[in-house]
Amino acid sequence: MPEKMSVTHTWLTEAVPASIRNSLYLLRANTSAWERPDRIPRAMWAALPYGNGMLAAVAASAARYPQVTAIATAQERVTYRKLWRGSNALARGLKHAGVTRTDRVGVLCRNSPSFVYALLGAAKLGVDIVLLNTAMGAAQLADVIEHEELTTVLCDDDVARVLGRGDGVRTIDTTEMRILIDAYPGANLRPPKHESRLIILTSGTTGRPKGAVRSPGGSSLDGIAALLGPIPLRLRDTMVIPVPFFHALGLATLLIGLGLSATVATEPEFDAAQTLSQVCERKARVLVVVPAMLQRICALPPAQLAQADTGSLRIIASSGSAIAGRLVTEVLDRFGPVLYNIYGSTEVATATVAGPTELRAAPTTAGRRAPGVRVEILDDAGTPVPDGTIGRIFVANAASFDGYTGGGGKEDVDGLLSTGDRGYFDARGRLFVVGREDDMIVSGGENVYPIEIEELLNADERIAEAVVVGIDNEQFGQALKAVIVVKPEHRIDEGELKALIAERLAKFKVPRVFEFVDELPRTATGKILRRQLRSSQGASE
Repeated sequence: MPEKMSVTHTWLTEAVPASIRNSLYLLRANTSAWERPDRIPRAMWAALPYGNGMLAAVAASAARYPQVTAIATAQERVTYRKLWRGSNALARGLKHAGVTRTDRVGVLCRNSPSFVYALLGAAKLGVDIVLLNTAMGAAQLADVIEHEELTTVLCDDDVARVLGRGDGVRTIDTTEMRILIDAYPGANLRPPKHESRLIILTSGTTGRPKGAVRSPGGSSLDGIAALLGPIPLRLRDTMVIPVPFFHALGLATLLIGLGLSATVATEPEFDAAQTLSQVCERKARVLVVVPAMLQRICALPPAQLAQADTGSLRIIASSGSAIAGRLVTEVLDRFGPVLYNIYGSTEVATATVAGPTELRAAPTTAGRRAPGVRVEILDDAGTPVPDGTIGRIFVANAASFDGYTGGGGKEDVDGLLSTGDRGYFDARGRLFVVGREDDMIVSGGENVYPIEIEELLNADERIAEAVVVGIDNEQFGQALKAVIVVKPEHRIDEGELKALIAERLAKFKVPRVFEFVDELPRTATGKILRRQLRSSQGASE
């Protein structure tokens, strides 16, 4: 983050009341020196009936820049006017098809204009909207649809064939959505009496995904400010977002982009080379990724990377899982001071943000507290611990979720929600996450945090990725197992790695089991499935 922006951001965070601060962040992002004087009043008047949620944001952009492209893929381009009018028509069509305010609607679309039409069309009816993971198999989808009590699913054509018809669930595919849009044109709908609740599914790495409920209303501006404060997103940006829109990061940046009258470029499936080409061809200012995507982009052939003109990039926003320190440094070296690491979760929203300056100084930091967010490190008794002491990470955020659809929520201590992670603050107020609470390994009575070993292994130029997990062991209770992906052009000796770890870290942190694999198992949003790695077999010493 440039020094001038850092000083301004610090002053706004610490000295200005939240409501004024958030408005200033929004004003800074939404202001253009070349603005035609009639645009802002039109936008404010259009947004007024919809409060301050996503419908208000898109209504404002449609009134302010109707001819600007809102969503673009290689196959399709949709302007803000077309998006707004098309979602009006879809809402009418859904209502004609029998969808009512009491229905619960699932959206099961890959990144495309269809996803956005479905999201906005359902929101204009005021129904609860559940964002479904397009990577789920038929059995898991059926289970989630039943558990979330969905009555209607808006989906891609090929997904409709997987879902089938029946079981009391109305299925409307992309082709049918387009028919409804063509069949029910007209003026604006009356704004819904009740704003839609958005329900985002957790990653589901340990069973059925939970539905995290996020209500509309007053928290919207706070959630936006948490990102607009430290990250210089601006009016009319071109944003490349390969992250699935059903993911919390993909959804948040999509909605912020639509509110800033941005052009959001995306594709139904992520491809590293294609994403890099999008950035270059569209002269994108913003790229939104999860670390696994960023790693694949950096792993493209050196000649291809060297030829790519990414000089337009000012922001690479990464979130969703930990980003290795070596990858942070590589990105900063290759693309310049543009990387922003966002730490948070589906439940607590944004907690901390690390800008380029902080990441250059401390590549593994998760950054500083976002504006309006409390982040505390507590011990097992719920008492704050001193800086430098590892404890449990808790967050209080006005944009936090309202609980799970099946009941219950995250552990709450005096209004702070548990993230499920452990970490510490250093003396400069930077957060460092050492891992999930359930990832901590107790081996021979010693507490071991895998991230320390993983960072050491990932720093080796021959290793593409390394993950450390705990496995059952009769002698030690748990033993350490390292699962390693070696770069294709390299060979690696297990003995070398053991010696390297023993030289740099305590001997009890040397894994007893090493397994070499071609790739690591991941969720659709790039999170590593550690449970699968614990159950697979490796070669022991």
